[in-house]
Amino acid sequence: MLNEEPTFTSSVYYRDVKAALEWLERAFGFELTMAIEGPPDAPEMGHWEMSCAGEGRVMIGAEWESLVRSPAAIEGANTQRVHVMLSGTAADLDAHCDNARANGATISMEPADQFYGDRTYRALDPEGHSWTFSARVRDVSRAEAEQAIGQPIESTTWS
Repeated sequence: MLNEEPTFTSSVYYRDVKAALEWLERAFGFELTMAIEGPPDAPEMGHWEMSCAGEGRVMIGAEWESLVRSPAAIEGANTQRVHVMLSGTAADLDAHCDNARANGATISMEPADQFYGDRTYRALDPEGHSWTFSARVRDVSRAEAEQAIGQPIESTTWS
C-alpha cells in the first residue's frame, strides 16, 4: 500500500537564502510554511520550508557546513533534481513555465508531453538548482508506456 503522506523531503541549499525564498515564491509559486531564523552569531543555521499549492514540502537552507553547497558554489554541479507534480492542465503547466522564465529561470527542457502521461519541463533557478515540474495530462497504462518505449517496466504501483 502506498502511503499518501510524504516520506522523503528534499533539502536545497543556497548562498543567499532570503533571495532564494523570494524567488521561489515569485517564479514557482511556492509558499513559505516555516521560518526559523538562525541566531545572530550563526545566521546560516536557519531553517525554512516551502510548499507548492499547499502540498509537499521542500526544506531551504544556507551553506551551513563544508558538505552542504549550492550549485553556484561548485561550478553549477547538481547531485539531485527536485520533481514537483502540479495539479492542472497542460496549459497550466505551460503558464507555470512561462512565469518561471519571466522571473529568470533558465529553462533546460521546454514543456513536452511524456510517454507516461505527464507534460513536463525542467528549469534551473538563479543558483543553479535543477527543478522538474509536471502535470498529468492523460492516463497511460503500464502496457501503453512499455509499448511507447519498447522496454518492460517493473512497478509495484503502476498497473
